[in-house]
Amino acid sequence: MIREQRNSSRGPNRDQRTNRRIRAREVRVVGADGSQLGVMPLEAALDRARQDGLDLVEVSPMAKPPVCKIMDYGKFKYEEKKKASDAKRTQVVIQLKEVKLRPKTEEHDYEFKVRNTRRFIEEGNKAKVVIQFRGREITHKELGSAILDDVIKDLKDVAVAEQLPRMEGRQMFMILAPTPKVAQKAREQARQAAAAARKSPPPSAGKKPQAAGAPDAEGASTAPVEAEGASGADDTDTAQDSAPATT
Repeated sequence: MIREQRNSSRGPNRDQRTNRRIRAREVRVVGADGSQLGVMPLEAALDRARQDGLDLVEVSPMAKPPVCKIMDYGKFKYEEKKKASDAKRTQVVIQLKEVKLRPKTEEHDYEFKVRNTRRFIEEGNKAKVVIQFRGREITHKELGSAILDDVIKDLKDVAVAEQLPRMEGRQMFMILAPTPKVAQKAREQARQAAAAARKSPPPSAGKKPQAAGAPDAEGASTAPVEAEGASGADDTDTAQDSAPATT
């Protein structure tokens, strides 16, 4: 009993029992065309599948009696794998972008980083906006709060505050997430890009594989895009990518 419970807890990723691996004496059979063939002995169901040149697959083992379907199991597994691959390709991987500011950040640096934060959020990602306090700057927390309020106002058309500003050590931070409309647009763009990738012809057999970072036919680099930092700002004011965050 314990072994059966453990096996059932592993979910639908385990292969279904097929043909002689089915243990039940009687099964409810569904035909290859979806028709209900009724309850019959396992041997009769196997004979029916052999007559059609197909497999008998146990699709609902917990039912009483278990439900089996006559199908081409190899084709079924291929289609399932293809669906999983397509779903993974169209999935939007949400990352958490960290943007660092200072209470005395210059106006042009502030605008530069807000533009980068807007671009990143429009791609469907989240942003962690951090105010770093140095020395006695920690006594003027209201300056950090004012900057974060300005960021919220400047990005209110594309982002909402998922986590309101709060202190953590000598840092004040908040987390911004895309609005539902922006997130939906990012998902649509990911699906369109995946569809275009499926339609694109495969590379010719004589073409050498392209090295990472090398320019493609249109001059675009294939290397991963790194975060842009503010021009002229110190190391603590640069925008850095953190590990991907789950939703």
